Amino acid sequence: MQISRPFRLPLRPGAVCVGFLLAGLVAGGTAHAASFGFEDVAERAQALAREPYRPKASTLPAELKALTYDQYRDIRFKPERALWRREKLPFEVMFFHLGKFQTEPVLINEVTPQGVKHLTFDRNDFDYGKNKLAPQAWGDVGYAGFRVHYPLNNDKYKDEVVVFLGASYFRALGAQQRYGLSARGLAIDTVGGKGEEFPRFSEFWIERPGANAKSLVIHALLESPRATGAYRFEVKPGTETVTEVRSKLFLRAGVATLGVAPLTSMFMFGENQPHRTDFRPEVHDSDGLMVATGEGEWIWRPLQNPKRTLTTSFAMKSLRGFGLLQRDRNFANYEDTEARYELRPSAWISPVGEWGPGRVELVQLSTPDETNDNIVAYWVPEKPPAPGQPLELAYQMRWQGSQPQRPPGAWVVQSRLGRGFDELAPNEHQYVVDFAGPAIDKLPADAPVKAVVSADANGEIVERNAFRNEATGAWRMTLRVKQIKATQPVELRGFLQHGNDILSETWSNVIPPQ
Repeated sequence: MQISRPFRLPLRPGAVCVGFLLAGLVAGGTAHAASFGFEDVAERAQALAREPYRPKASTLPAELKALTYDQYRDIRFKPERALWRREKLPFEVMFFHLGKFQTEPVLINEVTPQGVKHLTFDRNDFDYGKNKLAPQAWGDVGYAGFRVHYPLNNDKYKDEVVVFLGASYFRALGAQQRYGLSARGLAIDTVGGKGEEFPRFSEFWIERPGANAKSLVIHALLESPRATGAYRFEVKPGTETVTEVRSKLFLRAGVATLGVAPLTSMFMFGENQPHRTDFRPEVHDSDGLMVATGEGEWIWRPLQNPKRTLTTSFAMKSLRGFGLLQRDRNFANYEDTEARYELRPSAWISPVGEWGPGRVELVQLSTPDETNDNIVAYWVPEKPPAPGQPLELAYQMRWQGSQPQRPPGAWVVQSRLGRGFDELAPNEHQYVVDFAGPAIDKLPADAPVKAVVSADANGEIVERNAFRNEATGAWRMTLRVKQIKATQPVELRGFLQHGNDILSETWSNVIPPQ
């Protein structure tokens, strides 16, 4: 199983048009039509869930299907024709053309005080470059998706801040960030079923912003063979761009795994899995999964590029938050002047309200290069809804840069794997883990800090140490562990303790089968 990079996935059929009349205007920074809202989309999603899924036949012109990758890239939206540019509103919207990988259209509507306006495809919005095409014969073929622009980094230029393109994928940026990991509306049977199902956003409604708007509201209708859903996104650009998400889901049929608020990223190699021939020390969009449980524990799991699919999870009574983070922000640890991995955002998800018991599941796939997303993380409710019964969940997503979400005490700043001077015994592994944070930064070098480390039944802890790293001021935990059966994984846990006080988050690592 391999996950394609987002925005290159073929879209699933099933676009549905919903029309609404709007009236009224709510005063403030953003213009809202009083008669249209989230519940209108939710009613449509519920109605669709009662009906069998009916995939739509493709109407994409043959010449667009036949485009090569380079030919498709040569089709560009004309920035001067962006939605709301003439009105000089703070937000602008530009659209993606259909073709090559993007073969199924989405319907896009503008919500204004006067009503809902379907945004018809206009060939004059695009520069077709060297392509010899006949767009005048296509009619309203629709769009593949859209991107939103806003003066994120300075007042003179509107940067790209959020993109919706491909299945239910979307991604956003905070100030001074570069695109990296992505989010999805929903994940179905990523593991545990007969194959992953990719729901798609089939229709969008974008609310026209006011003249002084600081946020943009986007509604979306989600569809797949076994699910429908309504989504409301409020995008708030800034140093860390915040996306407020409200969702209401309906299942047409049962699923093995319902993945809520899924995140998708890439990890090829890093400090815990160095590459022998690549000149770059690390290549990844994210370097770890962080989980905060309702019971107060903070967990850090370093990511891996395993030889075979590796699925692990963290069960809990309630969730405080989870996310895929890019903690390492040092350019020297990547040395990639084009990809700039040190500028890739982290994404932290916080539930709004109580989600109840469930688990955070992490799926790690093998990838031969950096063009494939091989990391997926999501929340799985302990009891998924019965078909036809609504599941309404809200959450906040923070697209963070150099100041990501951190535990209150201390956190892992690096996690290295490998031998030192001494040889390791067969099936023995050595880890070097550094922690930093306010709970330990001011401790004296001779403080009686100890490493509390444990392994499951397939692991034997051979050695553990904790000491101050005088070169950096961080506290270092070292351990050696024997993998008793090389064909089975080993679950490891470790944290720093001073007296009765737990100082750090829990470093939770897995040794995969060899």
